Amino acid sequence: GLTRCFPLRPRDNGPEGMDPDGVIESNWNEIVDSFDDMNLSEALLRGIYAYGFEKPSAIQQRAILPCIKGYDVIAQAQSGTGKTATFAISILQQLELHIKATQALVLAPTRELAQQIQKVVMALGDYMGASCHACIGGTNVRAEVQKLQLEAPHIIVGTPGRVFDMLNRRYLSPKFIKMFVLDEADEMLSRGFKDQIYDIFQKLSGNTQVVLLSATMPMDVLEVTKKFMRDPIRILVKKEELTLEGIRQFYINVEREGWVGGSAAGFQVVQGCDDGYGGPGGSQRRGWVPMGVLRGVGVLVGDNGGVQGGPSLSSSPLC
Repeated sequence: GLTRCFPLRPRDNGPEGMDPDGVIESNWNEIVDSFDDMNLSEALLRGIYAYGFEKPSAIQQRAILPCIKGYDVIAQAQSGTGKTATFAISILQQLELHIKATQALVLAPTRELAQQIQKVVMALGDYMGASCHACIGGTNVRAEVQKLQLEAPHIIVGTPGRVFDMLNRRYLSPKFIKMFVLDEADEMLSRGFKDQIYDIFQKLSGNTQVVLLSATMPMDVLEVTKKFMRDPIRILVKKEELTLEGIRQFYINVEREGWVGGSAAGFQVVQGCDDGYGGPGGSQRRGWVPMGVLRGVGVLVGDNGGVQGGPSLSSSPLC
């Protein structure tokens, strides 16, 4: 069952195996190389395979199991390794769908990333009836409040400022939140969200499961893990373990930014996203994809993975 909110218990004993130079030491070596062997629900498995996944990536093989078992987890891996799907699958598996309440909270450093995560969660949970809402700045506050109060989405994905505002004004209830995910923690802290993140932690139950994902482990990230995580599982996916061979990355330079997604017609694309889509020999999505649609599911421009140095269209891993 779900636990009611009570004051945060201090987690003073910081995790061992943390290197201030930015690398963690793994303490979990169990590998599950098939989604079928992860004890996932049938509805979730349908969503995973319908989304295009065939075999879990290195981070998914290691991190999904401890996440769904309820451990606090620190996962260090580079972008494009399948981190988003790792925590999305873990959250969806732990939902109690009959309870109409927010049960998982995900923080992301930017509005765009929060929206992308929401799309991945909704796609993977397509056969489950799970609800997921992006709680981000720049949107209508009144509409946001109405959404949170009337629907109480199972999963909230948002940016720290707006999420804390909704928690602080009691429009977002922490009462049934049992899983808290910090995605791209290093990026969030480098953007100055430390105070909001700490304030959000204080609103949550002391036994809320915490999952932290980060490409690097600077001191401010280590401080978060020491203060708010209890005996966390540490998972490091080294660069040499990544299997991205066979994934074609490409971009199209355009002269004007307004042309991106606007006047261009469809074009042939092999959309590989990352090894989570099947990897070498796996099923890759092929077809004529309108540029506007493609930007919504697998392409970023600018802040989150777009090619640097001018307006361009770049295939970027979201999963």
